[in-house]
Amino acid sequence: MKKPLDLRFRQEHLDFHTSPDIASVAESFDPDTFADILVRAKVNSISCFARCHHGMLYYDSKKNPELIHPNLKNKSLLKAQMSACHQHGIRMPVYTTVQWDDHMAKAHPEWLCVSETGGEVNWYELHDPGFYRFLCVNSPYRAFLKAHVADIFENLGDVDGLFFDILFLTDCSCRHCRTGMEAQGLDPVKKEDRLNYAQQTLDGFMLDMSAHVRSFCQTCSIFYNSSHVGPVIRPRLPAHSHLELESLPSGGWGYMHFPCTVRYARTLGYDCLGMTGKFHTSWGDFHSFKNREALEFECFHMLALNAKCMVGDQMEPSGILSEPVYDLLGSVYQQVEAKEPWCSGAEARTDIAILTPEEFAVQGHRELHPAVIGATQMLTEAGHQFDVVDSLNDFAAYKLLILPDEIPVSISLKEKLALFTQNGGTLLCTFQSGMDEAHGSFMLDLGVELRERQTLDIHGLPVAGREFDRAAYADYLLAGTELGRGLPMTEHVMYRKGMEVEAVEGAEVLAEAILPAFDRTWKHFCSHRQAPSSGIRGYAGVVQKDRAIYFAHPVFGLYREHSPRWVKVMVMNAIDRLLPEPVLRHDGPSTLIATVNAQGMERREVVHLLHYLPLRRSATIDVIEDIIPLYNVRVSLRRDIAVHGDAEKDALPGVKLVPEMTVLSSEWEGDRLVFTVPVVRGHQMIEIS
Repeated sequence: MKKPLDLRFRQEHLDFHTSPDIASVAESFDPDTFADILVRAKVNSISCFARCHHGMLYYDSKKNPELIHPNLKNKSLLKAQMSACHQHGIRMPVYTTVQWDDHMAKAHPEWLCVSETGGEVNWYELHDPGFYRFLCVNSPYRAFLKAHVADIFENLGDVDGLFFDILFLTDCSCRHCRTGMEAQGLDPVKKEDRLNYAQQTLDGFMLDMSAHVRSFCQTCSIFYNSSHVGPVIRPRLPAHSHLELESLPSGGWGYMHFPCTVRYARTLGYDCLGMTGKFHTSWGDFHSFKNREALEFECFHMLALNAKCMVGDQMEPSGILSEPVYDLLGSVYQQVEAKEPWCSGAEARTDIAILTPEEFAVQGHRELHPAVIGATQMLTEAGHQFDVVDSLNDFAAYKLLILPDEIPVSISLKEKLALFTQNGGTLLCTFQSGMDEAHGSFMLDLGVELRERQTLDIHGLPVAGREFDRAAYADYLLAGTELGRGLPMTEHVMYRKGMEVEAVEGAEVLAEAILPAFDRTWKHFCSHRQAPSSGIRGYAGVVQKDRAIYFAHPVFGLYREHSPRWVKVMVMNAIDRLLPEPVLRHDGPSTLIATVNAQGMERREVVHLLHYLPLRRSATIDVIEDIIPLYNVRVSLRRDIAVHGDAEKDALPGVKLVPEMTVLSSEWEGDRLVFTVPVVRGHQMIEIS
């Protein structure tokens, strides 16, 4: 799919949610100073506010003059910002809010979303401070929003883009939604019907609003922000010109949200933008500063994963930009600017895909699943190159597909996976993945079948009427010499029960599940946690048949919850059997992040190595403060990645550190190009051309 928009690399999102109780708003704003600070900070695109969550306007509206911030000293603030930016070649998309508007919530309570019990839909309690009551876009509020967009164009002329904020799936029972549901034969009493209608509403609103925007401008960018991009976005993708991934690690998203999300978003054919913040915590954290090392990592991580950079700030009510903040931003964006030539047009080189459980989650609870986070952690720590996909992606580009823990398989998905394996692909499935939706039988030929449940006491005798609880208690895994390579040859606790399966004829058992002495209950318990091993085999723990390996335990969710190294080692050993020659290998620690990107036009590959260590220094926030350099990191690339098709087979590609342009020596070891990076101090790129 052709990418419809080529985003800039050094962007800023400038919040300006300003209470009507604040006096002398934008009194100190000076357009020349504003632009000069941005230029010095190397910012080349900035989103500025037409309207905020308080419901205040920051431009000289002729349609709604009563909504202009009552204490705004320069009623043409937005226009002055745009003029100053354009004079310096800085792009300026325009921000407006959708579901949160405190003024409209108070002036038009009949436009608010209504809960199933008849109350307001609010993220917080009624008397908590905040503008978090939800407005319904099925109400006449939609007409107001369309008139507001027309007002923006009339005031500013052509705009570079529009950023619509706060579009969440909202369970609404207002009279407008009830009428709409009844017209479709849906029952407003049923939550499933309400959520299905809410999804239709959200998708329809975005498509409708984009058509409205296009009636004014065919070329401006358009994005609708829901704070997460996942498979649910597919029906409304045409409403977007690009994708922005809001992901402030210290603001509630954490450091795993962005890598999981961008690995999915980048497969959709749209240019992607990562969005972090300069804040120590989250939005609206005035006079706080993210550590430069953290901001470097977050921006360079975006580059390594094929996204452009955006950093959020909030302009002070006086209208000034904090120069220390932009000194910080400039110190990072100056480095981004130097790295851009090796990031422009780059596409990830991957041979593994993780099928996201998010696609199959219950409506209304679509967010990152622990299993996809655990799988992303494992593969990243091992240096593997991978994407996150859904069932609509083309699987042909990959050598290995991972179905983590909870991927139900329909007839159509079964046929697609069968074609994938027939064409040489391999499968790694865990726990309930590969089964039908009811988990009654396996849809895929994984070399296993469910057996009748068998529960044993400590002597190995059946116990009538008592079953093991998969969700609450643990058993053990005893791996063979190959699956357990690098581990002591003993039992390892799995913290969860697995699916009780047996291998079918022609399959190889790679590990056995060993039962505990008994399940831990108020009647039967031992020590502080799970009961010790009984030494009795319970079922087949890991099985391989042909091009598929099956783990009976939910190993990826388990890794996200407890991170036992032995689980990662067994999974990586299984991947080695299915994918003996991965795109990249390195001998660095598990804290090293390595990615490989191709720049087709330049006929080169670019390896990114990042080594930053987030530490949980506060009760809730991971902090990066120090850079710990790595020395003499050995890296190897598979020959078909390192050498372009028409190059001589045994010719050594040029290898050099960039942007430093330092040449490295390299050699062939079998079918792998090997080189050593002298030092990785935070982030290092290596060009292979």
